[in-house]
Amino acid sequence: MNFHALGLMSGTSLDGLDVCYASFQKDELGKWNFQILRAVTFPYSETWEKRLRNAIHLSAEEIFSLNSEYGFYLGEKVNEFITQYAIKNIDFIASHGHTVFHQPEKKFTVQIGDGRAIKFLTNIPVIYDFRSQDVLMGGNGAPLVPIGDELLFPEYSACLNLGGFSNISFKENGKRIAFDICPVNIVLNHFSKKLGKDYDENGDYARNGKINPELLQSLNSIKYYQQSPPKSLGMEWVSQYILPEFKDEDPSVVLATFTEHAAIQIAEIFNRFQLDKVLFTGGGTYNSFLIERILSKTNTKICIPDKEIIDFKEALIFAFMGVLRITNEDNILSSATGSSRNHCSGLLVNH
Repeated sequence: MNFHALGLMSGTSLDGLDVCYASFQKDELGKWNFQILRAVTFPYSETWEKRLRNAIHLSAEEIFSLNSEYGFYLGEKVNEFITQYAIKNIDFIASHGHTVFHQPEKKFTVQIGDGRAIKFLTNIPVIYDFRSQDVLMGGNGAPLVPIGDELLFPEYSACLNLGGFSNISFKENGKRIAFDICPVNIVLNHFSKKLGKDYDENGDYARNGKINPELLQSLNSIKYYQQSPPKSLGMEWVSQYILPEFKDEDPSVVLATFTEHAAIQIAEIFNRFQLDKVLFTGGGTYNSFLIERILSKTNTKICIPDKEIIDFKEALIFAFMGVLRITNEDNILSSATGSSRNHCSGLLVNH
């Protein structure tokens, strides 16, 4: 079995649309292999960034309109990508869309970007809406990436993503579990901006800042860290429990203290679950000071892959989830999402 697929991913950071073109092969032993052939991020224009950020405040009519419009936008970007790299062979496009609402407790989640509009513009089969079915089956509709961690990166004890939040997936008693450990870039970027930079490059602000021991102790005693997985974090939680801790604190002190806090929480999970070898991806992987601080607290081996995997692992895994949808194999793990069973999700537009 051999597939060429395009994965589209737009994350909460709103820095752009990730497009990953990859090939997938299943060998005679049933192991999946992959190769990233081309990958690029199309940065959002100021207009699109603002529209997506404010989508949560739109009326129902406006949401439906934006759903179609963003679908056509995705189709245009795919055509641009195909032309730019002279790509000839694509079996299908797997699109995550952009999350506007996510309320699994009310049995719905909304990712805009109508797959039919993508199909109409590109004339390539499209798979989209990967999350809704899981929510209807009693799951959280997230995280979805663990299926890719399990089948594409089996040589690692765990996969850690360092993005707005740090999240991890690994096998425990034969089942893949996944959860958010702690906030990372969502806090670090917020305070870096107060010092005139979009993010703390290489962790330099944190490296040169002073840790506030009382603040560090207060952060480490937040109840979430004592809760058992599955568990997850969101911006609302950060606003309620993290930002009030800092009050009038100097941003460089916050960056030093919070970097140390994140390192403590991440290393604690590595040590508690006796993880041997962990794959690191996401933008926080470039924060060399954070990596140093984690390494100082654990014997777990940290594996940093090439730039394409760091930046495009999520888009790659959505392409792979599309492959599993085409082959009618389970692409969502109930042990990660909490749904009633493993299942095969995604709407296919083929005609």
